[in-house]
Amino acid sequence: MGMTITEKIIAEHSGKKEVHPGDLVNAKVDLAMANDVTAPLAIKLLEKYGIDKVFDPEKIALVLSHFVPAKDIKSAEQAKIVRDFAKKYGIKHFFEEGEGIEHTLLPERGLVVPGDLVVGADSHTCTYGGLGAFSTGVGSTDIAYAMATGEIWLRVPESMKFIFYGSLKPWVSGKDLILYTIGQIGVDGALYRAMEFEGETIRSLSIEQRLTIANMAIEAGAKNGIIAPDEKTIEYVKARTDREFTVYKSDEDAEYVEIYEWDASQIDPLVAKPYLPSNVVSVYELSDVTIDQAFIGSCTNGRLEDLRIAAKILKGKRVHPYVRCIVIPASKDVYVKALKEGLIDIFLEAGCVVSTSTCGPCLGGHMGVLAEGERCISTSNRNFPGRMGHPKSEAYLANPAVVAASAVLGRIAHPEEVVSLEEVTV
Repeated sequence: MGMTITEKIIAEHSGKKEVHPGDLVNAKVDLAMANDVTAPLAIKLLEKYGIDKVFDPEKIALVLSHFVPAKDIKSAEQAKIVRDFAKKYGIKHFFEEGEGIEHTLLPERGLVVPGDLVVGADSHTCTYGGLGAFSTGVGSTDIAYAMATGEIWLRVPESMKFIFYGSLKPWVSGKDLILYTIGQIGVDGALYRAMEFEGETIRSLSIEQRLTIANMAIEAGAKNGIIAPDEKTIEYVKARTDREFTVYKSDEDAEYVEIYEWDASQIDPLVAKPYLPSNVVSVYELSDVTIDQAFIGSCTNGRLEDLRIAAKILKGKRVHPYVRCIVIPASKDVYVKALKEGLIDIFLEAGCVVSTSTCGPCLGGHMGVLAEGERCISTSNRNFPGRMGHPKSEAYLANPAVVAASAVLGRIAHPEEVVSLEEVTV
């Protein structure tokens, strides 16, 4: 019996010829990552047990991304713990505040390549599966162990396959495909499983959109999300690093516990209503829902392609007078490119607030926290009670085009209500 791409990567990193779902293995990691929320806990554990070295300072990434620029004394102290640790142990891949959100920053800096096994003390570490890597989120205790030993224990997950065919409708993106998937199987529909995406629709997507799909695999409970590399992947990676890598693909006779196949041409722009990412409906069903805030950013949809799409909607328009529209590029590199392309000018002229790269509003951290009763439409990944602020606020999840259109009209809106395709293709 053959193996899936996930099983092959785990087998290779475990020194085994083959692995099967349910096997417990110790696997070597290519990269261990933590941020300003999770790294301090791991660092304190290392200190508690007298561990005074890391397995490889070039295979650890520490990113200040969540509560930076520091919003209060506690967050400043958290960041200082990480800075001091990075300096003490010569951590090569230490990223200061403003450099970016880890799940955008690491792929664009070439720190993850196909076939890698990556663990991160952040649930959305599964993002890197968009490059054909096995990547998964772990707790701070596990990341401390990984930083000390270069290994992680894993239970090999069962795999599910999701096949999309057909051409996407205008204004439909990878965000809609993953929302559709979660809406179909539920937030626990892939619990501790590998979600493997394939099909002609997936192959037509940019790498940025594939990263978005993998990013939200955790919202279905998955251990990881993954897309087999193709020429687009190889071109993307080779433009960013000269590291050698191995391209893995699933065998034709690999086993899957479930296989789904969907016609993507039938999918509208979608919105996940409070309070679950699986509470998904067509944008057309929510045209009477007014909003107080629109957020374009996060590790899900704050990449350059996302900002370009939002700018197409907002160019020459104004944000509704009763709406706050916050735009946060997901990395400094994205910010610089958006600035050079004139996207930042478009956002500012439309009345948006543009911030330095940070997770900020996504987790209700800062720079866009919601008050009681307020409603936000967001390009981020979670809409649980209190996720973006007050427990009685509401967050709706959508793609950047829908969020931008909603910002203009002051209610949840389809982009076609704001611009015509002719306007944006000239």
